[in-house]
Amino acid sequence: MEFFCYHRDRPGSRDLRDELLEEHWSYIDRHAAAMIARGPTLTDDGETPTGSVHIVDLPDVEGARAFALDEPNYRAGVYWPEVLLHRWRNELGRTMWDFPGGRSGGIRYLVLGHGTGTTPEPVPQDRESLIAYGPLLSDDGAVWLGTAALVQAPDPAAAARTALVPDRYTGIEVHRWQFGGRR
Repeated sequence: MEFFCYHRDRPGSRDLRDELLEEHWSYIDRHAAAMIARGPTLTDDGETPTGSVHIVDLPDVEGARAFALDEPNYRAGVYWPEVLLHRWRNELGRTMWDFPGGRSGGIRYLVLGHGTGTTPEPVPQDRESLIAYGPLLSDDGAVWLGTAALVQAPDPAAAARTALVPDRYTGIEVHRWQFGGRR
């Protein structure tokens, strides 16, 4: 089962985040085989972390919850206690490392469309700028809760237009994002 996990940083937690960087990477390294995508969200200038995205393939909901709650930054209080954790379906059938645009170059965004219903939005026709794309689903996979996408685009508005049809959503978030992992 694939899951989308988004931890949001608490204000003023940057120093603690920096202290825990190696512990965080070691934890994620233990889950490397399960990773579809990972990386921090950032302020608009791309300089300061604001959260962490992990898209993982795990055996079940309990395993996904354990993954999210055992993460070192979460345990230490870098993140808010509320974690956005939903089942997700990898509509592109690849990992971020398979993205034709590569690890660097261009500006990347996390686009979250919040919605409700039973019918996920179809994958956009323009897949060239999609790094990862899929519906957010209830734990049993029966209810569509929105869409999560990682997109390369020139600006936030273009990222949202690339990934979502706006009138299908009750809210849309766009966050600067970068490929995660050891540098």
